[in-house]
Amino acid sequence: MSRIGKNPVTIPAGVTVSMDGHTVTVKGPKGELTRELSPNIIVEINESEITFTRPDDSKENRSLHGTTRSLVNNMVVGVSEGFKKELQLIGVGYRAQLQGSKLVLNVGLSHPVEFEATEGVSFEVPSNTQIIVNGYSKEKVGELAANIRGVRPPEPYKGKGIRYVDEYVIRKEGKTGK
Repeated sequence: MSRIGKNPVTIPAGVTVSMDGHTVTVKGPKGELTRELSPNIIVEINESEITFTRPDDSKENRSLHGTTRSLVNNMVVGVSEGFKKELQLIGVGYRAQLQGSKLVLNVGLSHPVEFEATEGVSFEVPSNTQIIVNGYSKEKVGELAANIRGVRPPEPYKGKGIRYVDEYVIRKEGKTGK
């Protein structure tokens, strides 16, 4: 049995979960998320928790069991608490600024790079070298943070670039380092 899949998802106060066929909808104080789940996994919603069971031990059902539980758990956590990714800019002249709901990056390119905040995602810029991406959908927050990081990923020689706050960049020696 899947160790993750057999754990129930607790529903916090202020969050409602409903099923319509194989579509689960989670509403909370931060927003509303909807997802189509696999018909192979059986989802049971009680008053305070959601349980997941699989009909048999086929390879497909075993792999979907824990995945389905994690997806629904991320939806519940997202609409109740939200998710955030923190990025930092390292390099001379690298800076970020917020113009309305638009994030503008100056990272050594010939032009500034702009990112629009999509629905359910917002930016914070506490200092001109820090970016915080907030939202209630873990997928959207992670994807937008990865796109921002992809503009100028950290390079291994001087460590310049955009990186996650908890990311460790392995540094290399240059030509003269023997």
